Amino acid sequence: MRAVEIQEYGGPEVLKVVETEIPRPGPGQVSVDVAYTGVNFADLKARGEGYRVPSLPFVPGLEVSGRIREVGAGVEGLTVGQEVAALTAGGAYAEVAVTDATTTFPLPKAMDLRTAATLPTVLPTAYALVHTVGRLQPGETLLAQGAAGGIGTVVGQLARAAGAGAVYGVVSSAAKAEFARGYGYDEVFVGEFEAPVRVATSGRGVDLALDPVGGDTLRAALASLTTYGRLVSFGNASSAPPWQVGQPDLYPGALSVSGFSILTLAQNDPTALRALTERAFATVADGTVSLPVTAEFRLSEAAEAHRLMGARTSTGKLLLRVAE
Repeated sequence: MRAVEIQEYGGPEVLKVVETEIPRPGPGQVSVDVAYTGVNFADLKARGEGYRVPSLPFVPGLEVSGRIREVGAGVEGLTVGQEVAALTAGGAYAEVAVTDATTTFPLPKAMDLRTAATLPTVLPTAYALVHTVGRLQPGETLLAQGAAGGIGTVVGQLARAAGAGAVYGVVSSAAKAEFARGYGYDEVFVGEFEAPVRVATSGRGVDLALDPVGGDTLRAALASLTTYGRLVSFGNASSAPPWQVGQPDLYPGALSVSGFSILTLAQNDPTALRALTERAFATVADGTVSLPVTAEFRLSEAAEAHRLMGARTSTGKLLLRVAE
């Protein structure tokens, strides 16, 4: 079968298409004939920095849609030929991927495989940020970094559906700001946001801030909170040193800081992940959320997908089309 391997760390050019053995599922696993694979920023960090890469060579990719090819021992409720979406620990940039049955989800009725590939990481993450971890209440205000990206577009829609009083986003360009406004955002700031947030909220600040960047951006988000405000960190795109928050940061405003990683949740509590994913998938099935696919590449064009995402000009969701 064809797969895309990282044989050394570096830029998009290190992604190599290779012929390799078809993987077989072990106990508690299934293999999937991949139709589509989602492209995520974590894939770029794996390629460039070795993020969550146990050893080289390594096949990146965290989410797939397709049909079950083979079922491992002990798996119940999943059958050969069944259409599924799955969260993987790597290996998704391939014609066949192996994943744990606990992170493999039968598709809701009438959902196509292309749509399904956008869901396994983005949708549960966004749902957790707004509801499970962020606990957004009707009338509250929300601030989200990366408002034009995959997670950002879903966060805006979920916040609006939850009755948010105002939804603010942050992006890196005017074009992205225009795109994000179509997905639930009242106002979108380009670049610096701390002072504009205070202006937009008449000095109050926001109730909930969501940060995947870390470093100085996380600090600015924390400073943008109102009294009793909450910040959720869900990534470190800046590759800044691990952040620390202490009493001087939290006590004056009675603030709260929490974190979320869907990959860590999958490792530590797959039952909780499954419940979260089922609730999140329901928001697509009932029409609350749609996730825009803005670019699609062949498997052999994975490097081009990485270049586009790495240039920070992409919006929505990027996919690799694996099945021809």
